Amino acid sequence: MLELLQELSLLPGVSGREDLVRERIAREVAPYAQCRTDPSGNLIAYKKGAQTGAKTVLFSAHMDEVGFIVTYIEESGLLRFAAVGGIDTRVVVGKSVLVGDSGLYGVIGTKAIHMQSPGERGKAPSMDDLYIDIGASSKEEAEKAVHLGDRAKFASSFEPFGKGMIKGPALDDRAGCAVLIELLKEDLPYDIVCAFTVQEETSCLGGRTAAFGVNPDIGVILEATTASDIAGVEPGKQVCQVGRGPVLSFMDRGTIYDFDLYCQALAWAGEAGIPCQTKAAVAGGNESRAVQSAAGGAKVLGLSLPCRYLHSPSCVLQMEDIENDLALVRLLAQRLPE
Repeated sequence: MLELLQELSLLPGVSGREDLVRERIAREVAPYAQCRTDPSGNLIAYKKGAQTGAKTVLFSAHMDEVGFIVTYIEESGLLRFAAVGGIDTRVVVGKSVLVGDSGLYGVIGTKAIHMQSPGERGKAPSMDDLYIDIGASSKEEAEKAVHLGDRAKFASSFEPFGKGMIKGPALDDRAGCAVLIELLKEDLPYDIVCAFTVQEETSCLGGRTAAFGVNPDIGVILEATTASDIAGVEPGKQVCQVGRGPVLSFMDRGTIYDFDLYCQALAWAGEAGIPCQTKAAVAGGNESRAVQSAAGGAKVLGLSLPCRYLHSPSCVLQMEDIENDLALVRLLAQRLPE
């Protein structure tokens, strides 16, 4: 799975431009499932199992990543931009990006610190204070390579490091996509549907339209969530911890998860010896809210990977957590349709 995850991590797929990610996933799963692309751009994969279960179960993982969108080109050739998704400006200044379909290299900059007022130095810059430098000497030169509306992705490498750790861009939620791809390659006891969705980072549009089309009884949403198990964060504020397995949620800022389903998944994980933890906070959110409320409604289960430095160029996961995530997803595919 590591090689596939590296490839997915490095593909550009800022919200609304997930095409290359979808095409790569489609090539990978086409031999194992019946696939279609819906009008929103979601890839829907139907996996035939040994039998049809009593319940329709939808597993979803989003293809899109946070990034930037070009909004204006200065006379100097510098690009003004807006964030696509939730990005902390403190992780942005000085970072490299790839702009547009051609992957044009650029660097995010701002006014030099010795040119800033004392008040400016004491706070993080806003996105309005930043620009992308693509090395153009004029607006005319920049316009030959860049268009308004072009997306920009963090230009970051994928690296294994430490004891089973990996870092890379867009691991939220390309890791979830990789888990579903592996699931679709397996022989399963029951039919399932997997949705690789678009625009989760901005509106949860893909989750809503996928669920409306599938009309599931149960939705299992694969995601990455913030692990704050780092220096300076007291234990009660760490939310979840890397290395302790996938994370089940009881509530976040967008969803109250089905309590019986949450308890059942925890029990099944325990019986199977699969490490699993509970998200110890009501924070964040994902497309569960959209799946839960689409069509006739569905019970939802949030299953996340603990990720350090979420929505940055250097998302950090542990491979063992990903393997345990796959083990639990496999178990859910065996039990939930019954």
